[in-house]
Amino acid sequence: MFWLTLLKDAIKILRAGQAPWQVAGGFALGMILGLSPMLTLQGVVVWLIVLVLNVNLSAVLLGITLCTLIAYLFDPLFHWLGFQILVNFAFLREVWTMLYNAPLAPLTRFNNTVVMGSFVFGLVCFIPVFYGMKRLIIAYRDHIGAKVEQWKVYQILKQSALVRWYERVRDLGA
Repeated sequence: MFWLTLLKDAIKILRAGQAPWQVAGGFALGMILGLSPMLTLQGVVVWLIVLVLNVNLSAVLLGITLCTLIAYLFDPLFHWLGFQILVNFAFLREVWTMLYNAPLAPLTRFNNTVVMGSFVFGLVCFIPVFYGMKRLIIAYRDHIGAKVEQWKVYQILKQSALVRWYERVRDLGA
């Protein structure tokens, strides 16, 4: 059920009435939150950016969900990247020492190689993901959306009694 609802919500987000940059920005910020641990200072800062900017919150949650599901696969890459940044760049050692002794900086957990690597990876991927999602949303709304709605799988999902029942049960708590 989770996967069917996620697919249906993703299609709904692509069709949403908000501007493509709002949906793409929400997904890209959700990607940063999904790849790196959220219970850090930089996670709180990204959440504040999400709340201040006018981005699609459903896209943020979709980005968090998808990236959290795949983040564990990239942990070896994140560890390697974080190790390179923390250990092999000698010119940054004084910066790391100063940050470690600062009162709030340890709340970022920057000295953890996976946390550092995942956050830097998310920041580096932000611009390509933003523009890629923006192009995807524009293409979906202009060309692909009508074709997707004609697919048999989409029709089955749309009219499935099981999916409608699941949504009614899920919405009872709201």
